[in-house]
Amino acid sequence: MQIIVMNISCGIDEDSSSAVEKALKRLRLPHSEILEAKIYKSSLDARKRESIHFVKSVLVRLKSPEREISLARLKDVRYFEEPELKLDISDKKRPGRVVIAGFGPAGMFCALLLAENGYRPVVLERGDRLENRVKAVNRFWSGGELDENTNVQFGEGGAGTFSDGKLTTRIGDPLTGYVLKRLYEFGAPEDILTSSKPHIGTDRLRLVVMSIRKRIEELGGEIRFLSRLDGFRANGQSVLSVLSCGEEISSSAVVLAIGHSARDTFGMLLDSGVTIIPKPFSVGARIEHKQEAVDYSLYGSLAGKRELPKGEYQLSHRRKDGRAAYTFCMCPGGSVVAASSQQGGIVTNGMSEYARDKENANSALVVSVGPADFGTKPLDGVEFALSIERAAYSLTNSYHAPLMTVGGLFADTRAISVSPSYRPGAVPCDFRGIFPSFVTDMMREGIMKFSRELSCFKDMGAALTAPETRTSSPVRIPRNEELLAMGFDNLYPCGEGAGYAGGIVSAAVDGLRVAGKIMESFGPSD
Repeated sequence: MQIIVMNISCGIDEDSSSAVEKALKRLRLPHSEILEAKIYKSSLDARKRESIHFVKSVLVRLKSPEREISLARLKDVRYFEEPELKLDISDKKRPGRVVIAGFGPAGMFCALLLAENGYRPVVLERGDRLENRVKAVNRFWSGGELDENTNVQFGEGGAGTFSDGKLTTRIGDPLTGYVLKRLYEFGAPEDILTSSKPHIGTDRLRLVVMSIRKRIEELGGEIRFLSRLDGFRANGQSVLSVLSCGEEISSSAVVLAIGHSARDTFGMLLDSGVTIIPKPFSVGARIEHKQEAVDYSLYGSLAGKRELPKGEYQLSHRRKDGRAAYTFCMCPGGSVVAASSQQGGIVTNGMSEYARDKENANSALVVSVGPADFGTKPLDGVEFALSIERAAYSLTNSYHAPLMTVGGLFADTRAISVSPSYRPGAVPCDFRGIFPSFVTDMMREGIMKFSRELSCFKDMGAALTAPETRTSSPVRIPRNEELLAMGFDNLYPCGEGAGYAGGIVSAAVDGLRVAGKIMESFGPSD
């Protein structure tokens, strides 16, 4: 057992040892009683510019467990148990192999846990391995052809591999700590274990993903790249086999970790009798400011101090009718990137490396949409997003993205104040040719609200690059308490594409949950 001492205020110039000493002083403990004391979490409180400081918590392990029990009664002190994954593996057997469709965070962590417990999963990934995926994406960004199977959305690591690698989540599941520990074991930077806003960066994340792949393969798992889930054969409630690349693979269980952009797979599943329902998501554009402007908005005169992290924000505004505008996937010191996965459609996303050292910051500025806006049929949300992507492509007749200044959205002719980072390039366009009016109206309303919170949002020359349509899955595949698709006894919808996650960590956690349910149902084959 250990205890955590919380809410320790530290100046931006104080180091970690200062927080530890403050914790021990609060506990009135001498060093002789301590087995271990270290930083558990650290966050920046920048709500008041005149008193910007870090708030830290310190994990303390004592020689005396009885003393820990007594100290845990103090204010801002609590017990702490290391995140533990408790497994219950059945002794029943089932023919076939566990087949996992998709090698993003959900499929990856599902496969890893199964492989580490004696299963030999087969992973089908429609895109290529990372080494080749990076080359294909860079070719597209340089003006080459779009590969509909290997791109920013599809390929080893999933869509998160070309992002900021943010590891923040709101799900509050104790398994989040387990996921962070495993990512660190596979090569993520150690600070993800203590930061309140951990991130890996796309450059570091690629190495982590490849390390996990190698571990799964060493344990007998199989990862088949350029292998899409093309269909399956069922007998009543059970999926007996799956089809991929002309081969039929006998399946004991099938995990649908297909990601939010697998639109053709959604259609195949619907045609195969899988229940799919539309769900709300969001659409909008990437807003781009200079990073120094974001830093000044948050830190004032302290902007640029080495001890402070690159400025980042998360803003939201909701009307009484429920419509919301908010920022999403903020990438400090990053770039806006081309994230298309279908011919004739433009999609934008944000990406930054671990150093976050580029000139601009960007985030999605998006508006919530739901079935009332696009229809209640299973794939109506898919079609709505696709219509926006195609409208954007028709405006530029290329994969050059439509561009407006914030001022242009308000009929202001102010000159652009940033150099747009989008590759392969951006073209000035009127967003009225892309979005329904309720989207652009709400974007304006959001910007007006956000400009009262951060001065950088007052910049009429900031760049808007459109469209951002892949904020989350436009569908959900309903599942029961055993995490099974409705009407099936071995088909497991999983992760973001199935509508049960919203980022790298929550998707990984969902993959672990699904793996646990599979292990409860049957054990590994001999």
